[in-house]
Amino acid sequence: MLYERWREVASARMRDRALVNAATGDSWTFGAMLALSDSAALPEAPWVFPRGNGIPFIFEVLRGWRHDRPVCPLEQEGIAPYPDSAPADLVHFKTTSATTGRARHVAFTAMQLAADPANLVATMGLRPDWPNLGLISLAHSYGFSSLVLPLLLHGIPLIVSPSALPEALRQTAANEPSVTLPAVPALWRSWHDAGVIPSSIRLAISAGAPLPSALEHEVFEARGLKIHNFYGASECGGIAYDASELPRRDSTWVGTPVANVQLHVATSGCLIVRGANVASRYWPTSDPALAEGTFMTADAVEIRDGVVHLRGRHTDLINVAGRKAIPEDIERAILRHPGVRQCLVFGVPRIVVEHGDSIVAVVESTNLTREALQQFVASILPAWQQPRDWWLVDAIPTNPRGKHARREWRDSYLQSRA
Repeated sequence: MLYERWREVASARMRDRALVNAATGDSWTFGAMLALSDSAALPEAPWVFPRGNGIPFIFEVLRGWRHDRPVCPLEQEGIAPYPDSAPADLVHFKTTSATTGRARHVAFTAMQLAADPANLVATMGLRPDWPNLGLISLAHSYGFSSLVLPLLLHGIPLIVSPSALPEALRQTAANEPSVTLPAVPALWRSWHDAGVIPSSIRLAISAGAPLPSALEHEVFEARGLKIHNFYGASECGGIAYDASELPRRDSTWVGTPVANVQLHVATSGCLIVRGANVASRYWPTSDPALAEGTFMTADAVEIRDGVVHLRGRHTDLINVAGRKAIPEDIERAILRHPGVRQCLVFGVPRIVVEHGDSIVAVVESTNLTREALQQFVASILPAWQQPRDWWLVDAIPTNPRGKHARREWRDSYLQSRA
C-alpha cells in the first residue's frame, strides 16, 4: 500500500522538485526519486534500518517499501531490534523505551502509518509550495511523521539540512520564498536568541516538549511569527495542535484534537487516544496500554471546551506528604522570574521524613542565588509545592529529541549526594 501510494504521488508530479540536500545543493525531482526507488536493490536482510539524518535515509525507507520489508528508523547510533520475524501485517516499527529500560518498538500496519500524515496535512494545512525544512531527526517519530511521510505520501517537498545550528538554518532558508519549519522548543529558543529565524517561514511548528508561552510571545513580538504548539506520541503520531493565530496565554494549552482523532480522559486523569493512526501494539511484548486502536498515555490532562490542557506526566508526579505536585506547574511558576532561562523540577526521597518526596529544582541562571529563588517562589506557590533544594547550573541541555531528560537529572542529583 505505501509504495503504491508513493508511486501515485510521484507520477502525478514527475517534474516538480521533491528533495534537496542543503549541504551540497543537490536536488531530486519526484520523477528522479521514483526512478531510483523503482531500481532499488533487494535488501539482504529481512528488515530495513534507515539511519542518520541525510538523504540516504529517505531512499532506504523507499527501498523497504519497494521490497515489502518492515522499516525501523534508527538514530545514527541506534541498535537494531530483535532478529525475530515481524508479523506480516506490521510494516513500520518506532523505537521507544520499556519500563525496564530495554528497547521495545511500536508496531504499525501500513494503514495506521499512513493515517497520521493524512491527519497532519488536513489539520496543519501543509502545502507543496511551502516545502518542509528538515532540521530535526528524521528517525524520531516527530520528524518521520512531519517530514518524511508528508514528502512520500502527500508530495510535500523536503529540504534536508546537515545541522540545526543557527547559521545552518540561515543558509538553508536563504533562497526559499516560503517554507514550513517543524522544530522543538530548544531550537526555537536558540534561533530566536541568535536572530536567525527567517522571514520566509509561513508555518512554524513546535513539538517534542512543551512550548513555553513566554518564548512563543517573544518570537511573535519580534517577528510577527506565531509558533504553533503540536502534541503527539510515538504510539499514534499527532494528538493535538494549536491552530490559533495569536500566542497562547497558558503553556498548558496544547491545542485541539487533530483531524480524525478522538480524545478522552480516563478516571486516572490520563489521556486516552483513539483513531486510525493508533499503532497496533508494542513489539515483541504487548501492553494493554496500546491495543485495539486505543492508546492510554501517561500524560495527565484536562479537556475544557474541546481544548487539551497538559498537566504533566503521571509518572513524574511528586508525592509530598500525600499530596501530588505536578512538576510542570512548579516549573511554570519559577520561569516567571525574569532571571531564569530554563528550569527542571523533580522529586527525590526525603532523608528525614519517612514518607513522601522532597522537591528539587534545577535552574539555569548566571546571577541568581538560592535565597532569591526561594523568596520568589514563596510569594506565588503554597509551602508544600516549594522546592526544598536548588541546583543552579549554567545550562540545561536537551537530549537529541529536544527534551529535557528529567530522569537523568534526577539520577545525577542523587549520585552527587550519595
